[in-house]
Amino acid sequence: MLGHLRVQNLGVLEDASIEPGPGLTVITGETGAGKTLLVGGLRLILGERPDPGAVGPHSDQAQADGLFETDDGERGVTRIVPRDGRSRCLLDGAVVSTTTVADLVADLVEIVAQHDQLSLRRSSRVLDLVDGCLDTSGRETRDGYRAAWKRWRELEDRRAGIGGDPQATARELDLLQHQVSEIEAARLTPGDDERLETEASRLRNIEEISEHLSESARLAARLADDGGEVVSRLRKVSALDSSSSTVAEIAEVVAASIAELATGIRSAIDGVDVDPSHQEEVETRLTAIGDLKRKYGRTLEEVLEYGQTAAERAQELAALAVDAERIEELSGQARVDLERASMRLRQARETAARNLVGTTERHLEALAMKGAVLEVRFEGIEPGPEGADRVELWFTSGPRLDPSPLATAASGGELSRLVLAIRLATRQAASDTLVFDEVDAGVGGATALALGKRLAKLAAGTQVLCVTHLAQVAAQADTHYAISRRGATAMVQRVTGEARIGELARMIAGSAESPAARRTAEELLEGAGGR
Repeated sequence: MLGHLRVQNLGVLEDASIEPGPGLTVITGETGAGKTLLVGGLRLILGERPDPGAVGPHSDQAQADGLFETDDGERGVTRIVPRDGRSRCLLDGAVVSTTTVADLVADLVEIVAQHDQLSLRRSSRVLDLVDGCLDTSGRETRDGYRAAWKRWRELEDRRAGIGGDPQATARELDLLQHQVSEIEAARLTPGDDERLETEASRLRNIEEISEHLSESARLAARLADDGGEVVSRLRKVSALDSSSSTVAEIAEVVAASIAELATGIRSAIDGVDVDPSHQEEVETRLTAIGDLKRKYGRTLEEVLEYGQTAAERAQELAALAVDAERIEELSGQARVDLERASMRLRQARETAARNLVGTTERHLEALAMKGAVLEVRFEGIEPGPEGADRVELWFTSGPRLDPSPLATAASGGELSRLVLAIRLATRQAASDTLVFDEVDAGVGGATALALGKRLAKLAAGTQVLCVTHLAQVAAQADTHYAISRRGATAMVQRVTGEARIGELARMIAGSAESPAARRTAEELLEGAGGR
């Protein structure tokens, strides 16, 4: 609810403040006095684009301050518009962007005036109004749709978590299984590549190795013969000279080593493999290991690690593939259930819309718009959280005219009365505060009285501000502000008692002192319950 509004140096308003309070608040004054400037200040607070040309003559900037009472407490908004430069916004004393202000407080107030883009032109707002007219069965149908939507979205999210596309999952699984099979078929163990490299190097030089071993065997045999001769002679020396026994023992050790060497060389010769097929097998295995390294890792250990990871992922995907098939089936059925629920919700909404239209048209008739036609048109869209319906209001002021979208079909005064009629029909307010500017355009007599009573009725459930030139409307107000102008400056004051009677008389007859007009004003106030 708007608790306080202050406008400074906006047009002819030098410094004007109002405190609307609950119920119906009206703002009156002669044409050109500046009534609409108060609404202009409110627009600034709500984040609308400023007009630097509207800055008044009293300083170099205009300022609008508003205090809103919300469920979370009070919110103070200030908008400063300099004659030159960019405007500034303050929220609870802190500088913020215009967008921030609009996001936080714009929905608290709905201003209904000519050329405004009303909330009733938005499908979501019209849908809220229609849903507000659902009966118990209709609300249960809407709850059923929401449950169906939630179920389908949960399954879709699970399907997306699995991978979304079953074919893509199958392709990934086939690739992983091929990779795992390729690595397992190689029968790798850590160090295989190093051992095979050593073996391949030996086989590539087998002929030269054989040649050197043969020659080494020949030389070792000759050394063994010579060593035996040396040992024989030194033994004879030792028998003749005991001091030479040590040398003889050394000779025996050397001779034994030479014999052992010769035996080792002969064994090496026997172990030489000159089978070409074995060399081909080693080379082929090394090539296979090289291919695996190029694909899966720089080292054999990395290849083995990749194979383990791929095997685990393949096992996981195999399980997911089973789940995917089941989820796909469940999601498909949930989608069918959702579409059926959306059809049932559409039928319930169409019934509610017919009731809304009928009641609204009766209120329009009482507001001097007899013959006006209102339609709620539905268009199917992709299902969303609130249904599969796009809703639009179509309107015509006379039965001989074809209805057209509300945005182009109604004048400012007609729009104001249409909003009032819909609010009365639905007993809903899209915002905490409704502001009607020129709601009484083209209205007079008994219709004006009916309009005032309906505004008062609407204000019983929500705060309503109304700029009006009709005494019949002003008399219904809980709070009455009058604007008067002196030269280039306008002043705003709350009128009560005799001052209010005088203002109503001025509105009726153009003179606050007219005895007849004052009597009429008193009758209007009495008829309004002495407001």
